[in-house]
Amino acid sequence: MNAVQSGLVVQALLALAAVATGLLSPVSWRSRATGALCALLGVAGIVTGAAALGGANGALTIPLALPIDPLVLSPDRLGGLFMIVVSAVGALVSLFGIGSARGAEASRTSWAAMAVFLGGMQLVPAATDVVSFLLLWEIMTLGSTVLLLADHASRSTVYSAAIWYSAMSQLSFFFVLAGFGVLVAATGGTGFQTLATVPADSWPANLAFVLLLLGFGGKAELVPLHVWVPRVLPEAPSHVAAAMSGAMVKIGVYGALLVCVRLLPSGPPWWGVLILVLGGVSAVYGILQASVASDLKVLLAYSTTENMGLVFLGLGASVLLRSYNATAAADAALVAALLLMVSHAAFKTTLFLGAGAVAHATGELNLDRLGGLGKRMPWTAGTFGLASLGAASLPITSGFVAEWMLLQALIHGARLDGEVVSVAASIAMPLAVAVLALTAGLALLTFVKAYGIAFLARPRSRKASIAREVPWVMRVPLVLGALAVVGLGLMPGPLAAAIAAAVGPVIVPDVHTVGLAGVSLSGIDAVLDPGTLVILAGLVLVPILVIVALGARRHPTRVDPLPWAGGGSRLRPRMQYTATSYAEPLVRVFDDVLRPSRDVEVTHVGESRYLVEKVHVEQTVSDVIETRLYRPVLNAAQRFGLAARRAQDGSIHRYLGYSFAALLVVLIAVSL
Repeated sequence: MNAVQSGLVVQALLALAAVATGLLSPVSWRSRATGALCALLGVAGIVTGAAALGGANGALTIPLALPIDPLVLSPDRLGGLFMIVVSAVGALVSLFGIGSARGAEASRTSWAAMAVFLGGMQLVPAATDVVSFLLLWEIMTLGSTVLLLADHASRSTVYSAAIWYSAMSQLSFFFVLAGFGVLVAATGGTGFQTLATVPADSWPANLAFVLLLLGFGGKAELVPLHVWVPRVLPEAPSHVAAAMSGAMVKIGVYGALLVCVRLLPSGPPWWGVLILVLGGVSAVYGILQASVASDLKVLLAYSTTENMGLVFLGLGASVLLRSYNATAAADAALVAALLLMVSHAAFKTTLFLGAGAVAHATGELNLDRLGGLGKRMPWTAGTFGLASLGAASLPITSGFVAEWMLLQALIHGARLDGEVVSVAASIAMPLAVAVLALTAGLALLTFVKAYGIAFLARPRSRKASIAREVPWVMRVPLVLGALAVVGLGLMPGPLAAAIAAAVGPVIVPDVHTVGLAGVSLSGIDAVLDPGTLVILAGLVLVPILVIVALGARRHPTRVDPLPWAGGGSRLRPRMQYTATSYAEPLVRVFDDVLRPSRDVEVTHVGESRYLVEKVHVEQTVSDVIETRLYRPVLNAAQRFGLAARRAQDGSIHRYLGYSFAALLVVLIAVSL
């Protein structure tokens, strides 16, 4: 047994052991024991993925008592990369769950489902054929659905979220199944190597590409298949939401890369244009919704849609440029997309775990009712702040490295050796740059709001004012996640080289000096050298820290009440910005896209029409895609169902008439 084969066996055994421990262990040590086993499962996945990424070969064959070929698990380099990412997230959320899971979240069913979820998710990238891929995909979906339903007895909204999640998951599964079915019918085999023999310019390849893109895009939260995200992630337990956003959506990205890099690597230009459109729309729509959200988990959920949109933006640019033989730019865009994927796993896992720590300490996620948590929860505030820097793509984080490289690929990708690559690329690349710039600016505003109002403002509720730091078992994964955000940003060269090796050895030489449009970019080794980044960060941060320290010494905080305040008073929570008021300018600017609804209630003094006692303003921003696309379809289906119920009135004569009519239809069809 080599390292990969042994690692796969260990993962399977640890998953089974975690399931058994979760079902059989007593409540007093169930969370600690099962959480530790799930964390070990993640560590085993990291080791196995690292071996596969390093080029080790190995396969685990699982015979089935069915008239089909046995399942074969054998991750390649690309699968090894995703196994590392997914497993690392799984280890962090498992540790966090030991301290955060309470009540129904720590039940036998929930911990057993956690092991099933993580085990299935880690093994999806190891699948080598359609059957094993779909089986592990459904195991992953089943485990996450059970975890989502943990609190269904205490919150009615959980049940609604589970319905949406199950429906959209099965819709994605249907598209994936149909897409693979087209390729299987065209080749006569189920192995990925066999499916890769389909010509990319044939109609089966085109049809399969569209179906698979819709299926994997639904799991990766692309618009318009994202509607489950703002419902599911806020209702799921915090460590589960972190796993779903930080790891599960990456399986959708893996599926898209499996199609575009492994199965159908030489697609026509319109494939890239389609991916670019879906990615760009998802990025802009996701960050717009995140920028106006007041619920912390809803904000992070929509931010995930934005991040995945940028990943697909890079993938689409790579497919489009490669179709016109702009190989260097295509390679750079592909590596940038994978850098974004890895970066997102680090900072979004930390952000969701930070949101879970806030909920654990305050029982509140509404930003309008938080504030002042920086002094009361310093560990959570520090780690959430570093992750926010990564989400806003600021130096020296991994998010900055990824978006910088994607920006360079998009800017210079439309030209090859001074010549225009194509008309389509010359139009698409500037539009993609505009999307990237807009989302970067809005992301900065979004996370300034999220961090500043939650951690730096004054407490706006009693729960926020008495909050205390979470236990150490919850702080450890927060610190590890924050260190990953900074650490990945300080070593872009080795990280990019490993990613390039995962998608193809021919890309590795182009990582260090990416030649785009005849311009030699010192893309990784010079401009993004770790020492350069540290110096840059020091030049920016040291003067700010010095100014803050001098100001604090010259003007110490006054704790005694002011004898006279010039007609005013000290700053109170009602005087500060709330999340809603902070986002109000954006709501006005993008009113036609967001379609907010406002309810203003004015209470007058006594019988006076002119003296106002108080004004209550309530503003809600719903998901336009859901209200304008899904709701009409669901309403039409409900009306059809109500009309169909009239046909079932209990009349035996009518039922006999239905049977006779069906018989006539069958006879006519047979005769024809």
